[in-house]
Amino acid sequence: MIKSAVLPLESYRLAEYAVPLACYVCGEQNHFDAEYCRLCSAPMALAHQLLTSKTGPRIALILGPSGVGKTVYLGMLIDMLSRQPHRVQLLARGAFSIAVQQATVAALAKGRFPDKTPNEPDRWHWVHCQLRRKRRRVASDLILPDMAGEAILQEAEHPNTYHAIRSLLTKCSSVMLLVDSLRVRNGNRQDEFFAMKLASCLSEAGGDPQHGWNRKPFAMVFTKTDQCEECMENPEEFARTHASGLLRLIRERFPLTQIFASAVSGACAWRVTADGVREQVPLRIEPHGIVEPFLWLLERMKL
Repeated sequence: MIKSAVLPLESYRLAEYAVPLACYVCGEQNHFDAEYCRLCSAPMALAHQLLTSKTGPRIALILGPSGVGKTVYLGMLIDMLSRQPHRVQLLARGAFSIAVQQATVAALAKGRFPDKTPNEPDRWHWVHCQLRRKRRRVASDLILPDMAGEAILQEAEHPNTYHAIRSLLTKCSSVMLLVDSLRVRNGNRQDEFFAMKLASCLSEAGGDPQHGWNRKPFAMVFTKTDQCEECMENPEEFARTHASGLLRLIRERFPLTQIFASAVSGACAWRVTADGVREQVPLRIEPHGIVEPFLWLLERMKL
């Protein structure tokens, strides 16, 4: 015997699926309830948040090879700005925008650096924040993605491998390139070669001359300068001495360039984990030159 039942029709939901939602990063059409873009794996929360915005957000990229310190730099930057409203008032939009700050602070509190960023785009950190400054009446939206260094290198060598990176390189309004000062000082030129590849890739994706890299700010930031005093004292001279080829290329391709030195820890040491892996750990946290490059970019971006 078949029992009868009353089931409500939910055909109205078909109308929601009939209207796609475009990913802000790559423009791919997705369902309204998608968590990540099906093409570039960027969080669709960005698209939902921007539906009510009159003006689109600006994109600032923090790039660098694996192990240079992108995650710890971005996490420390967001943490410092969120606690220093007199410089730039920063308000995170969405729970996902606080993840990199939380991961960085938690790792440093335990006496270690944050874990390496995975290569999978759906596991990257994204920061969507609202910036308010005393001299600006209108708040500005800014997107800061934390991408894996190996994925950035692979995209530079093999274009269109990562759709998110390719789209971000085209849409970005400014770039902060991180370079490991210790590796450069010790004669390891892998960071320099990485930066040269990335500079060429950026210049090609810069668009037309009127809105290309002749007007976009480019900051080259040497990291881990707490262990490299000569770089901390004079980063410009350090670049001319140890990375002259890179500096010449950047000055030629990106006219609006400034060199900075930064450090998160005041001193570091090495320890051996239970698995027998030798890793570097911070002994104390003494941020230096974290906010200055970012403020320089904001001034040139007129935010």
